[in-house]
Amino acid sequence: MISQLRPAFFMLLIFTVITGILYPLAVTGIAQVVFPHQANGSLITTKDGNAVGSELIGQQFDDPSYFWGRISATSTFAYNAFNAEALTGSSGSNYGPLNPALTDMVQARIDALKAADPDNTLPIPVDLVTASASGLDPHISIAAALYQVHRVATARGLDEAQVKSLVDKYTTGRQFGFLGEPRVNVLELNLALDGIQ
Repeated sequence: MISQLRPAFFMLLIFTVITGILYPLAVTGIAQVVFPHQANGSLITTKDGNAVGSELIGQQFDDPSYFWGRISATSTFAYNAFNAEALTGSSGSNYGPLNPALTDMVQARIDALKAADPDNTLPIPVDLVTASASGLDPHISIAAALYQVHRVATARGLDEAQVKSLVDKYTTGRQFGFLGEPRVNVLELNLALDGIQ
């Protein structure tokens, strides 16, 4: 029996070192050299070097002078990180189309959008009133950004053409030219707006 346990123990020890220490260190080292920005969370920093968020996780904006992102379905507060004790983190609401809670959530967002910009008669893009699957999406569609141009320009006392040009500047095309849809990162766009004030 000892003759069988000895090689099993050494194999366990060898593979623990390889997969538990060497492999993670190698992957982390390669990521830091090849993709340092992404490996460190794709953080967006201000001119003075303070991190204000990540390109990959949305933030809550409800001030009329800022572009609003998608609704976050994460519980307790929007766009929050995982916390096992509070049962929070990345998640969709999993509400079906007939669930009254989904209808109430959508209607509340429609009411907020109309209250913030009562003169806007354009149809509200669906991504402004629904959450993404993760509840953390930092992007909105071009239609959702253009819908908000009038409100943001009015609230900031800017020309609509100037705000629309920022939307165009911060629009990202399809990945590899064919995957996904063109989109706008809300945090980057709002930081750019603050930069022109």
